[in-house]
Amino acid sequence: MSKVIMEPSRQIPILDEADVVVIGSGPAGHSAAVAAARSGAGKVILVERYNHLGGMATGGFVLLVPHLSFGGTIMSGGLQQEWIDRMEKLNYGAVGPTKESVGSVDPELIQKWAGYWGFVLNDNINYGAYLDPDQLKVVLDEMINEQGEKITTYLHGWAVGAVMDGDAIKGVIIESKEGRQAIMGKVVIDCTGDADICAFAGGGFDEDRDKSLRSASMAAVYRLGGVDFKHFADWKVKNFKEWYEVHMANMAKITGFKMSPHATPRNDQCWINNWIPKYCLNIKDLTSVDMSVRKTMYEAIDYLKENIPGFKDAFLIDIAPQTGTRGSRRIHGMYKLTKDDLDNTYAHEDTISVVPPFNFGVCQTPTEIPYRVMVPVKIENLLVAGRSFSSSHEANDWSNLIPHCANLGHAAGVAAAIAIKDGTSVRDVNIQKVQTVLKDQNTYLPR
Repeated sequence: MSKVIMEPSRQIPILDEADVVVIGSGPAGHSAAVAAARSGAGKVILVERYNHLGGMATGGFVLLVPHLSFGGTIMSGGLQQEWIDRMEKLNYGAVGPTKESVGSVDPELIQKWAGYWGFVLNDNINYGAYLDPDQLKVVLDEMINEQGEKITTYLHGWAVGAVMDGDAIKGVIIESKEGRQAIMGKVVIDCTGDADICAFAGGGFDEDRDKSLRSASMAAVYRLGGVDFKHFADWKVKNFKEWYEVHMANMAKITGFKMSPHATPRNDQCWINNWIPKYCLNIKDLTSVDMSVRKTMYEAIDYLKENIPGFKDAFLIDIAPQTGTRGSRRIHGMYKLTKDDLDNTYAHEDTISVVPPFNFGVCQTPTEIPYRVMVPVKIENLLVAGRSFSSSHEANDWSNLIPHCANLGHAAGVAAAIAIKDGTSVRDVNIQKVQTVLKDQNTYLPR
C-alpha cells in the first residue's frame, strides 16, 4: 500500500474570470483562444505552463505541418493556414510546396520534394510546410496580441484541478509561483493534449495503447547545424533501402530507439525526430526519454557525420525545451472516431474538420471529424480539443497531428463563443452557426 499524507482544506483565491477559459496553448489551445475572441466571446483566458505558445509545434520542435491536401484540394485552411501564410513572409520562416503546385504530377516537382517527408503522396504533390519554431513563437504571440484586451494570457501556470458544480465545470485550479489559484469561466476548453481537465472533472476516458503505433511513443527532439539537407534528401531518395535497413537500424542499435533527420526552413539545419516506446503520463518514463536521448545524442551525431551524405560538418544547435508527446487519454465523447471512419467518408451533419488521407495502407479517403468528438459524455460546459478527442487508438494515431489539433481547437473556440452569445450550452450549440463561422474564417468544410 502506498504511503499517503493528508492535506488540510484551504481557501483558494480566484485569480481571474472569463467567458471562455482555454487550458494549454498548443495548436489546439492557441487556435481555440484566437477563434473564440474573433467569434465574439467577451473575454478569453489562455493558460500555458511553459514560457511560450505553440506546444509541440514550437517547444517540442515538431516543425512539420503535414498532409493538408488530397489530390488537388487543400483541406485545412482556417487558423492553420494562417500560420503558414504568416510564416512564409519571414526570412527562413517556412519551406514547402506552393498552394498552386498541390496535386501536381510534374516529375521535376516530385523530384524536388521527394526527400522531404510529407510532401509527395501517391505520386503527386501534397501540401504542407516545415516551420521555424522560434519565429513561430513570435507569430503566435502576434495573433494573440492583435485581439487586444479580448484575450488574457497566463504563462507559467499549470492546471491541477477542476472547479465543479455537480457535473458542470465552473473553472480550473492552477499552480504557479503565486501558489494555488482558481480561474473561472462559462466555458472551459481542455487543450492539455492529455485530457487533464476532463479527468480532473470526473469525465470518462480511454487509456489503452497499441505499442506498434506512432502515438504510443514519445520523443526528445534536437536540431543540428552545419548540414546540407538537400544533399541528404536527394541521396535518401536514391538509396532509401540502404538508409532505412542499414543506417536507421544502426542508429537504433546505438540509441536504443528509432530516429531520423527531417527538414527545417534552412538547408543548413535539420531536426532529429525519434520514437521511444514510453508513456507521457508516467513521470519515470518522461525522465527516461529526456535523459536517454541526451546520453546517446553525440554518438548518433557522430554516426551521421561519418556515414551519411550531407552531415560531415554537423553539430548540435539545441534541444527542444518540451518533451515530445504523441498520445495518452482519449475522452469518452458523444461520438467516437474509429478505424471505420478512416475507411469511409461519412458525411456528418456536425462535421467541423476534414482529415485528408496520408497513409494509403491505412486510409484512402478523407475522414470527416464531427463536433461531437469534443463533447464529453458526462461533463457540462467543457469541450476537449486536440489529440485527446474521443477516438479509438488507431483512429487517433492518424488524426492527431498538428493540423488536426489546430482545426479542432478552431472549431471549439467558435462553438464556445456562439454558445455563450446564444445563451445555450456547448453541448447543444447551433452547429450550423458554428459551421457558417468556420467557413467564413476560411476553414475547409465539404458542404
